Amino acid sequence: MANILVIIVTYNAVKWVRKSLKSLERSSLPADVLVVDNGSTDGTLERIRGEFPATRIIETGENLGFGAANNIGLRIALDEGYQFAYLLNQDAWLEPDTLEKLVAAHKPEWGILSPVQLDRHGRRDRQFDRKCGRAVDVALKGYHNDRQVVEVPFVMAAHWLVSRRAIETVGGFSPAFRQYGEDDNWIDRLHWHKLHCGVVPAARAVHDRSDRRLSRDKKLQLKCIATVVKASDPRRGWRWVRIREVLELVGMGVKNFSAVPWKFIPVLKQRFPELEEYREASKRRGAFLDPTA
Repeated sequence: MANILVIIVTYNAVKWVRKSLKSLERSSLPADVLVVDNGSTDGTLERIRGEFPATRIIETGENLGFGAANNIGLRIALDEGYQFAYLLNQDAWLEPDTLEKLVAAHKPEWGILSPVQLDRHGRRDRQFDRKCGRAVDVALKGYHNDRQVVEVPFVMAAHWLVSRRAIETVGGFSPAFRQYGEDDNWIDRLHWHKLHCGVVPAARAVHDRSDRRLSRDKKLQLKCIATVVKASDPRRGWRWVRIREVLELVGMGVKNFSAVPWKFIPVLKQRFPELEEYREASKRRGAFLDPTA
């Protein structure tokens, strides 16, 4: 058995899944592959079964969301003794040496390691560059160019090598998030448990989303979800964060001349009891992966 379980959550992924799985076949470090399918109807599963019969598939029968579907894979990774899980987006793929370089750079303090994430044209992914680019650039210059791993506060979950220790400690993705925000929250909890997140500059991988553009309202909706992320962070004081995030939504609406953030205020306030419960649960070792919960 390989030491790594690659987990790919799919939902109507026929456009990309062949590239993802082909890249894993070419990996210099072998890995077992698990696809957790969230009810695809576009032929995704037929393509996988026809072209990649060794790939293990779990069908959820419905769209559980990114976090809940990944939790199925993370639980399997623990139960079956894997030392690492690799979370791979359905629209992402590896270079042949990506896994090998990440595993070679791993040390116990690193809960998450990511390669440099590129778009399909070979340029840095826009979000990766915004979140991690400066730290990587600084490390590659001057006295830091020999560093195997660059610590970053956040990196997107399109490419995550997650250690067994981190899974056992942090647990799974919080049910507070169905789509968007779940990776931010997981890293907040990783830091709460005193583990670290890093990028390996020598490793490269692709996240194919360069042609997607979000509308202004969609961007504002994502910013609204960021208030849920902050409210769910166990490192923040609960009493103050409830006030602060409501005020942030008010200011966001004024700044952007939009009612979208204001409409989100009652949604956020209604969720406060649920979010407080999830915050406390997230402090437990192995949170959200208990098969009996």
